[in-house]
Amino acid sequence: MNKYFGTHKWIFTLLTGFLFSCGGNNPPAKIDRHTVIERNNPVITEIEELSSLSVGNGNFAVTVDATGLQTFPELYFAGIPLGTQSQWGWHSFPNTENLTHDETLKNYNFRGWEEPYAVQFNEPGRQQDAANYFRINPHRLHLGYIGLELTEENGEKVKAGNIKNINQQLLLWDGVIDSHFQINNEPVNVKTAVHPGHDRLAVNLNSALVSKGMMKVNLRFPYPTGNHVDDATDWTKPDKHKTEIITQDNNSFTLKRTLDSTVYYVTVKYNTPVTVTEKEPHYFVISPQDDQFSFTCEFTEENKQNTEETEETFNASSVYWQNFWQQGGIVDFSRCTDERATELERRVILSQYLMAIQSAGMYPPQETGLTYNSWFGKFHLEMHWWHAVHFALWNRADLLERSIDWYAQAYPVARSIAERQGFKGARWMKMADPSATEAPSKVGSFLIWQQPHFIYMAELIYRNNPSDEIIKKYGFLVNETAEFMASFATYDELEGRYVLKGIIPAQESLRASETINPPFELSYWHYAMSVAQLWRERAGEQRKVQWDELIDKLSPLAALDGLYLAAEDAVDTYKDIRFTSDHPAVLGALGILPECKLVRPDYMKNTLYWIWDNWNWSKTWGWDYPMTAMNAARLGEPEKAVGALLMEKRTNTYLANGHNYQDSRLRVYLPGNGGLLTAVAMMCAGWDGNEISNPGFPKNGTWNVIWEDLKPMP
Repeated sequence: MNKYFGTHKWIFTLLTGFLFSCGGNNPPAKIDRHTVIERNNPVITEIEELSSLSVGNGNFAVTVDATGLQTFPELYFAGIPLGTQSQWGWHSFPNTENLTHDETLKNYNFRGWEEPYAVQFNEPGRQQDAANYFRINPHRLHLGYIGLELTEENGEKVKAGNIKNINQQLLLWDGVIDSHFQINNEPVNVKTAVHPGHDRLAVNLNSALVSKGMMKVNLRFPYPTGNHVDDATDWTKPDKHKTEIITQDNNSFTLKRTLDSTVYYVTVKYNTPVTVTEKEPHYFVISPQDDQFSFTCEFTEENKQNTEETEETFNASSVYWQNFWQQGGIVDFSRCTDERATELERRVILSQYLMAIQSAGMYPPQETGLTYNSWFGKFHLEMHWWHAVHFALWNRADLLERSIDWYAQAYPVARSIAERQGFKGARWMKMADPSATEAPSKVGSFLIWQQPHFIYMAELIYRNNPSDEIIKKYGFLVNETAEFMASFATYDELEGRYVLKGIIPAQESLRASETINPPFELSYWHYAMSVAQLWRERAGEQRKVQWDELIDKLSPLAALDGLYLAAEDAVDTYKDIRFTSDHPAVLGALGILPECKLVRPDYMKNTLYWIWDNWNWSKTWGWDYPMTAMNAARLGEPEKAVGALLMEKRTNTYLANGHNYQDSRLRVYLPGNGGLLTAVAMMCAGWDGNEISNPGFPKNGTWNVIWEDLKPMP
């Protein structure tokens, strides 16, 4: 087995009672949820850079090594780094040149008037400096490392190679990492968990090495790097930040962290007497006396007192995760005889866990979640669909609502972007931070497929809770999103149709200056504008005549010889490698989206087969495989749907911890995990108008998939 998949224990049990495939009007499945979850617990037996594990709550996460803490971060730097990140923890380098965001703007003329876009500049000068500054700042912080301070009897530091007999398990049912290992034949047990409602790590430590003074706990705090992709850790600038003890008593102490204009606090609370020493700047050592030592470490924006004991955090974690697993969707593959089924179940269960701790927070998540920084820790709104749509399909719409509520905060900025470019409504930015500041980009600023996402996600929330309350809560932003979309489409009077141009589509290898009518975007415009009209009717308002005209007169998808093109202008789609790399986004026009009058299923099936055989799959991304699976399922090709989810490609690799690996830069790629969950829900529960049980799985007797509490896709 590939070492990235690690050691995995598969415990198959024969479920009692009648088990049903939940499709159509069948009774609900009777699934032993605890057994399904427990047999997918990741088991780690070595210190390996891609096998770190995380605990978290959606707004805060801590990633640890095989010791259960962040003891050897240097060994995981090039793998999955040992991060401590939150939704609120951000930092900006001082703007010493008083650069302004307006200096990042450059005019483009796509429609007969000047449209200012925030872009990157090639020529040195203030515009380039401004673009670089607002692209880098603010960036997400690594809040600090919590590790074991390990020494040999002679006082030398214990090396990672001296950690023996590692047996570490992520107990998914309780949200606890249970780590066992030995140092010089002395057993060590470390248990770690995060509180579901606070940015608080709890640790139980048990070893005779503690009373011998050979095992302590350290806290280390770096300065941020501001790099595009890394662990946000710079140890070379101790003078640029400050870490000081501001309060201390018999069972706790609080550190104040100051990094330029950013300030936050770290409070450590313990159950037995300890000695706290500052080994060097930003490096503190906690020396307990008893072999059993428990403590919590909480990170906060303000100085707050933690009154809870360690055990209360562990109990809260267990209650939360058991409730999580017992409610919402579940899929059981144990009755399947296809040899790939166990691996698919593993990916599904671990993806549910990872998305709950990494992508279920108060803001749209970054592509690497709360593990380590990518794109400076900022989030990408075109990826929000992939991170969050599955929550609604797995009957956990409340976790989707956590992040979609941020759009109300971002609305003033989105409206200003539309206004400066001459459009109505709100134009949602591609790359941003909690303040909604638009990050300059030579690609992202021209993307438009994030625009309909808000309408799609709001509709899923409504389908889970069809109420006036939901209409009132999200109706205004649905309307403002549609206003932009309607004003952005250009009417071609000569041909009597609406076109989309001046864009970079989801297939980012195309150019804004020459791309017209990419198929996925056209279909998404049709779907989202139709839903926006439906929302007006639900609110008791009249349909907008202009919107109906737009829906009716959108351009058809461009095709050649029965195959859909990457865009209307891309007549060399099937000759030019530029058009057969990156995302095969044309498949999203029927898969992510329901069938509409713009799409011919026979042409789409031809296109699926061509892409399957000819696409440059080495140049794809993790969500391309579930997108292909959803397309295949809607086209009645379940063998290809399963085959897409389990295609053996580098960017479709799922590590021992469940993370979707892309390459040496993106060792974590959560849109792949979220897309997998969306596709599996759709392959089980189907979509509106579907009458086939488990429509995405082959009917050859090898895929007896049982599930419960899943929702159909639109």
